[in-house]
Amino acid sequence: MTGHDTTRPSANPLDHKGRTIDFGRTAADYDIHRPGFPSEVFEDWDNRGWINSDTKALDLGTGTGSVALNLAQRGLQVTAADLAHEMLDVAKQRAKSQGLEISFIHAPAENTKVPSSSIDLVTAGQCWWWFEPEPTMQEVKRILKPGGRLILCSFHYIPVPDSPAYRCEEIILKHNPGWRSAGNDGLSPEQLWQLTCHRFDSIQTYTYDQNISFTHERWRGRLRACNGVGASLTPEKVHQVDNEIRQMLENEFPGDIKVLHRVFVATGCVSSN
Repeated sequence: MTGHDTTRPSANPLDHKGRTIDFGRTAADYDIHRPGFPSEVFEDWDNRGWINSDTKALDLGTGTGSVALNLAQRGLQVTAADLAHEMLDVAKQRAKSQGLEISFIHAPAENTKVPSSSIDLVTAGQCWWWFEPEPTMQEVKRILKPGGRLILCSFHYIPVPDSPAYRCEEIILKHNPGWRSAGNDGLSPEQLWQLTCHRFDSIQTYTYDQNISFTHERWRGRLRACNGVGASLTPEKVHQVDNEIRQMLENEFPGDIKVLHRVFVATGCVSSN
């Protein structure tokens, strides 16, 4: 993938040039256009015995609540944490509209203030790389009950060469050449390594792919919601990128498009000894 930097995003909310990544600025597009985790992900967790109605869960970096809402729909007692008030507002409204009871807290993953040994399950969906890994792991181990589980998961689009996603990333990189998430393959082996180094038991990881259909409008909104566009560029730049992507899609990919996405899950349990 010529021109793409496939190194992982920074573990903190600053890119390599020190510009703040603020997902609160993308809350509207995130809410409307960005697909959440497929329901099959949570059905799989249920089948594996990782979740049940007695599970008390904490969802870190909840964003607009994709993971938290799905867990609450399955009867779990859910607390959801995030640093962006705008994202929490969207998640709260989603929960209210679905009649779901979720406790929302404004807190960083590294210091949630949740009581020690009080949680059965900690989840982090599409966000772990934005946390400081060492203090976050210590916080997770503090709040999990003995034998409690941590699930790290992601749902990335894959910019296959010459695909609509690849061509769009070329446009974004022209305006944001320091964007480190370009060319993401949807795999996070560093998360598996962190689970190993922190002595989690019963470590497992798996991945699978699926195609997602988008209209041009929805795909453009999904890209505006990403960290390389709406969360880091000025409104003027966002408009410019969006307009160039619109023109490119109309010329090269008329009609609805299919975009390959990859689910990645890594999990482990804290020692019960």
